[in-house]
Amino acid sequence: MSIGNSPEDERPFEDVSEEARPSVGRALQQARIAAGLTVDDVSTATRVRIAIVHAIEADDFTPCGGDVYARGHIRTLAKAVDLDPAPLIAQFEAEHGGGRPAPTPAAPLFEAERIRPERRGPNWTAAMVAAIVVVIGFVGFTMVKGDDDGGKANVADGATPTTSTSPTPKSEKPVAPEPEPSDSAIAAAPQDKVTVQVTAADGRSWISAKDHSGRLLFDGLLKQGDSKTFQDSSKINLVLGDAGAIDLFVNGKKIEDDWQPGAVERLTYTKGDPQAG
Repeated sequence: MSIGNSPEDERPFEDVSEEARPSVGRALQQARIAAGLTVDDVSTATRVRIAIVHAIEADDFTPCGGDVYARGHIRTLAKAVDLDPAPLIAQFEAEHGGGRPAPTPAAPLFEAERIRPERRGPNWTAAMVAAIVVVIGFVGFTMVKGDDDGGKANVADGATPTTSTSPTPKSEKPVAPEPEPSDSAIAAAPQDKVTVQVTAADGRSWISAKDHSGRLLFDGLLKQGDSKTFQDSSKINLVLGDAGAIDLFVNGKKIEDDWQPGAVERLTYTKGDPQAG
């Protein structure tokens, strides 16, 4: 009987690429460490929260608020650490069923603020126009009725009725109602400031906004139909988690960009004509 390794034990170890391949979070973490970056460095460069960066590196994508946002964060973090995002996104979709699943409830990290649509005040212009029309009609009716009563009284007294020579009151033209405010009028802003209005028109989207000094103005989730307006003396920095769901007005003008659903956009706007930074 021989003592030692059997021929089967001496066979070279067969490496299975699928098993040896690191997970999406592990790959991002290794690339970050290799680049000499901390989690705080990556969070500052990408505007992705530190807690979310930690969760993704631990392969926990729940705080992202859904697969659409998870893919956007993976793409952003991969670019920050000089990785090709395409293989990571393909691996993520393979491990999570692929495709675009139905929207899932947003994590508490995104529930920073529940935004209600801004209430519009009553349309005082239309009310004033209606009141003017009523007053003009009443005055005209009273004057015509007064002329009829005067003519009947003269006939009753035996006087020969004569044709009234008093000038017929001219009917005033009713004031045309003012047109409904357009989108540009709604988003109009002073020329000495930059004003940005973000509306989740075609779905919900996470957004972040900062002023020229880097102060955070808003960081949260807009539900479909919700709107948020930001104003600064010189500059507004925006991050749109799902730019395809957003209608954007800058300094009174609508931004007509063909953003794709699920696309993460980083934008900067200043005073004057809207111009993406």
